Amino acid sequence: MSYDISSAFAVHATRTRFDHIPPEAIASARTFLLDTLGVALAGSSGANVHTVQTLAARWGAGDEATSWLDNTRLSAGSAAIINAYLIHCLEFDCVHEGAVVHPMATLLSALMAYAERQSARGQPVDGQRFLTALVIGVDVAALLGVATDSALRFFRPATAGGFGATAAIANLAGFDEPTTRSAFGHMYGQTSGTLQPHLEGSPLLGLQIGFNARGAIAACDLADAGMQGPLDVFTGRYGYFTLIEQDIHPERIEAELGRRWQVTQLSHKPYPSGRLTHGVVHGLRELIARHRFAPDDVAEVTCRVPPLVRRLVGRPDVPDPASNYAKLCLPFVAGVFLAHGTPDVPHFRGEALRDPRVHAFAARVRIEPDDNTDENALDPQHIAVTLRDGATHSIHLPQTYGHAPIPLTPGENEEKLFRCSRHAMPPVPEARARAIRDRVAALESLSDVARLMPG
Repeated sequence: MSYDISSAFAVHATRTRFDHIPPEAIASARTFLLDTLGVALAGSSGANVHTVQTLAARWGAGDEATSWLDNTRLSAGSAAIINAYLIHCLEFDCVHEGAVVHPMATLLSALMAYAERQSARGQPVDGQRFLTALVIGVDVAALLGVATDSALRFFRPATAGGFGATAAIANLAGFDEPTTRSAFGHMYGQTSGTLQPHLEGSPLLGLQIGFNARGAIAACDLADAGMQGPLDVFTGRYGYFTLIEQDIHPERIEAELGRRWQVTQLSHKPYPSGRLTHGVVHGLRELIARHRFAPDDVAEVTCRVPPLVRRLVGRPDVPDPASNYAKLCLPFVAGVFLAHGTPDVPHFRGEALRDPRVHAFAARVRIEPDDNTDENALDPQHIAVTLRDGATHSIHLPQTYGHAPIPLTPGENEEKLFRCSRHAMPPVPEARARAIRDRVAALESLSDVARLMPG
């Protein structure tokens, strides 16, 4: 293979500087940084968060970085685990649809923990350097997904996300190319992420993101200490694109790396459920607005969707689902929309999971295959509704609300931050949410990103 992916990523990580990145990419980085911090605030209401924090503290005590759950000080690796879990546990964090990767969860948790550790050592990271590293990390994580046509076999937000976080930290640390390649090797030795928790609705799904975030910090520490990692980790005989991903197209990385900034391709998640469930919400919302029927008028909803949607969220509705299962169940999410008008954080916990009205609507949802052969495609989707009087209405969705061509507006993005802060446990005061918003908006002038999240 003539194109050396590891070398190309290392060059990108070590040579990219703030003034190389166009304004639209920096603006996107700020947008999705704010989005991700807001989601992390709401994540404090997620299942098992205090258990994760207690265990993470046992795994690595210290005074290097901050848990966003309660401002406890931990080792950098342990802070990365809990903050990654906070970001992803509600299924509310942004996604790169072409890659099927949530790059910010692994990346931001690792990068903030590393930056806080640097600040504690008297080497603060300023806002421009932080934004540069963030953009680099999204590039690497996303392009690992873009490069393959393989059906998803491992949990790519964790596996690809770890390499994105490693590239970002390498940039902050000022590594040269050989050291960065070595760090990729050490990251590969820790890479984890099975789809079985996704299938079963297990909270391990978000923990895997945390494990890879911690792994990225450890990988960079190992490389910085001079320990040599394996170098041909992407295309070697036992490399990433041999064992974890297959059907590789390295020319896609070559065509886009440093030319098309992947952070501009991220999609918002307007609802706290699997991104693949959002098409039915978008479709139903549009059809109700156009044709003025009531949810109780609906006799059947038919969703014609690509293979990825059927495989990951086409699971059957069950009477008493776990929170993670419900968020990844298309019929349940459709039922929430029809019962409540919009899916939101409280609809996926406690008694809401057993709401008979939600389950009655969910029973009316059918999922059918379309003729799409792309195993990584989220769309197009076709949503059809049959009413009790026999009338039918349908809509074709080339993209789903939140996708880069139809994103949340800046006002909607800000509203999501404040909504997330109200869903936190305990609720985050509005003044603190405003402070986060203002610090993100002025990030380029911030001298120490350790002050990004006010206490």
